[in-house]
Amino acid sequence: MRKLGLAALLISLCSTAAFADATVKVLRPEVPSNEKAYYEKVITEFEKANPGVHVNFEYIANEAYKQKLTTLLQSDQKPDLIYSWAGGVLGQQAKAGVLQDISASLTGDWAASLSSSGTAAFTVGGKIYGVPVNASDVVFWSNLDVAKKVGIDVNAIKTWDDFLAAVKKAKDAGVTPIMVGGKDKWPLHFYYGYLMVREAGRDGMAAAMDGKGDGFAAAPFIKAGEDFKELIALEPFEPGFMDTTFEQASGLFGDGKALFHLMGDWDYGVSKQNSVSGKGIPDNKLATIRFPAVAGGAGEASDTFGGMNGFAVIAGAPPEAVEFLKFLTSADNQKVAGAEDVFIPVAKGSEANMTNPYFRKTAEALAQSKFHQIFLDQALGSDVGATINDAAADLAQGVVTPEEAAKSVQDAWAMR
Repeated sequence: MRKLGLAALLISLCSTAAFADATVKVLRPEVPSNEKAYYEKVITEFEKANPGVHVNFEYIANEAYKQKLTTLLQSDQKPDLIYSWAGGVLGQQAKAGVLQDISASLTGDWAASLSSSGTAAFTVGGKIYGVPVNASDVVFWSNLDVAKKVGIDVNAIKTWDDFLAAVKKAKDAGVTPIMVGGKDKWPLHFYYGYLMVREAGRDGMAAAMDGKGDGFAAAPFIKAGEDFKELIALEPFEPGFMDTTFEQASGLFGDGKALFHLMGDWDYGVSKQNSVSGKGIPDNKLATIRFPAVAGGAGEASDTFGGMNGFAVIAGAPPEAVEFLKFLTSADNQKVAGAEDVFIPVAKGSEANMTNPYFRKTAEALAQSKFHQIFLDQALGSDVGATINDAAADLAQGVVTPEEAAKSVQDAWAMR
């Protein structure tokens, strides 16, 4: 790992005298081994600069993390820092009083290094409760060997009709078109949510969230469900997809068992790590394509759907927790994360150090995007988020109509 910048090191050294013995507890969903190694390096440097302060990371499987977090934050075992996808869930936590306002600490070089959109994602009611670490966009990870086998040029896929045609061609050739972790439901919401963005666009999404007109039951959202049903009619997923978790689906894609896997940039490491070989699809056989545009949709082809992810500070956390967060998200450490292909960093200028071509491609797409929609199961809050995940799963199983799915989301939003 690169040596820390002088400014970042001096900040930590200057704070040492004020710190007594303390332990900072950090909780986040499971990550690939290279990201864990990155955090360990950062922790080591921080602890060297701050004798007596210890930082402990605890990792929980993605779905378990979401299910247990609310209860955990009300217990005596609550952590000091939690991983957050921002959005409505963060807003609910802030209103419940479980988060700490760190506005007064986010000043100077630290504040200047962060993008305004990233900081805004962690701001509720004018108060800042955390900071971003990485951004993400959902893309179709593609196996080029499988694509060649069935005669598909994945780079030629630009529209939803193009994508449906590719799925049908793969299906007719006896290849599983798409791997998906339907058991966790949120991977299915990526289809439904991205199609909402494509059909409704920035203004339509804002109108629905503002309660204007028919809200999430308006025509663009019904059309998104119809688009999704067109895909489902082709039976594109692996057999038993509703019994497959995200982790299993990622590993199976890494094993070469499907043409596509719709997932965020983190899947680069996860699909390799969860594959049988532990190496996954070789880089020269792996590609990503943007989520296709839809004909007649109000959204722009450049609009993105993903996360603005980071860490929120828990109420009652010691000052050392904020100081570690400052150190972790410093421009110097963000540059290291980019250079080591850990994730897509958000500090200004850190993208210049990125070497992973997939991450660079996603970073460029995010930079070009004029509208970035945070994952809807996070942006809409936990209860409505659960409803949209259920609606996506129900559509995928053919048990509801697009109208019924849209109405269920709107009803939940209206009752929140």
